Amino acid sequence: MSNANSLVARQSDALLPGPLGSFEAYASRISRIPVLSREEELELARRFRNDNDLEAARTLVMSHLRFVLHIARGYTGYGLPMGDLVQEGNVGLMKAVKRFEPDMGVRLVSFAVHWIRAEIHDYVLRNWRLVKIATTKSQRKLFFNLRRMKKNLAWLSHDETQAVARDLGVTPAEVSEMEQRLAARDLSFDPAPDADEEDSYGPSVYLPAPDSDPALQAEDAEWDADMRERLAGAVAHLDARSQDILRRRWMTEEKATLHELADEYQVSAERIRQIEAAALGKLRRNLAA
Repeated sequence: MSNANSLVARQSDALLPGPLGSFEAYASRISRIPVLSREEELELARRFRNDNDLEAARTLVMSHLRFVLHIARGYTGYGLPMGDLVQEGNVGLMKAVKRFEPDMGVRLVSFAVHWIRAEIHDYVLRNWRLVKIATTKSQRKLFFNLRRMKKNLAWLSHDETQAVARDLGVTPAEVSEMEQRLAARDLSFDPAPDADEEDSYGPSVYLPAPDSDPALQAEDAEWDADMRERLAGAVAHLDARSQDILRRRWMTEEKATLHELADEYQVSAERIRQIEAAALGKLRRNLAA
C-alpha cells in the first residue's frame, strides 16, 4: 500500500484547513462536496483496494470531510484550535480509507469514526496540558468521558463517583484521581520574569536551598572550625621562615613570588620552592594525623 501512503502525503495540503482565518471558507467548501451513495462508495473502495486507484481514494476522503468536521466540533471544550482538531481528524480519515474493506458490509463512515477519534484523542492528550494527563487505557477513557458525564462544575459526590465508575468500567479511585487531574492547571516552575517579588509564585520559590538544613549547617560550621584549629596548630609546628613563606605564598591576597622571597632571604628561588614544598608536606602529615 505504498501508493496509499503517497496519497496521504500528496493530498494533505488540499484536505486540511488553510491558514488562520480561512477555516470558515474550508467548512463552506467541504459542505458542497456531494455525499456518496452506498453503491458509489463500494465501487470506489473496490477500485482503490484492487487497482490502487488513488483518485478513487481521494474521492472517498473528500466526500467524508464534513463528517470529520462534525466529530471535531465535539472537542471544542478543550481549548484547542478547531483547525488543528480537523487536521488530525482528516489524518485519521485517510488512514481509515487506506484500511477499509468494502466487503465487510458496513459503510465507510461507521468504520472511519474510530480512526478519526483516535487521531483527535491522541492530539488532545498531547497538547491539552504540558504534562501528559492520561497514559493508560482506563485513564484515556476517563479523560474523554468524565467531563461529559459530570452534571455540573462541582466535585462529584460519593454516589456520583460510584455511578461513573460503574458506567465506565473503572474503579472509583481512578475516577477521583482523574477528576483531580482535570481540575488541576499547568504551573510554570519559575515565576514570571516581570512579576513583583511579593506576587511571584512558582515551585522554585518554595524549594529549600541545598544548604538550608540546620543540621548540615551546624556540621559544616563545626568542620570548618575544626579544620582552622588543626591548620593553625600544624603551622605553629613549622619554623619561622617556613611559616613566613607559606603565609606570603598562600595566605595573602597579594602573593609573593619565589624571586621576591629569594632576594629577601638571600637564597635561590629554587631553595624557596624546596622550603615551601617541605612545609606543605609537613602540614599535610600533621593534618592527616
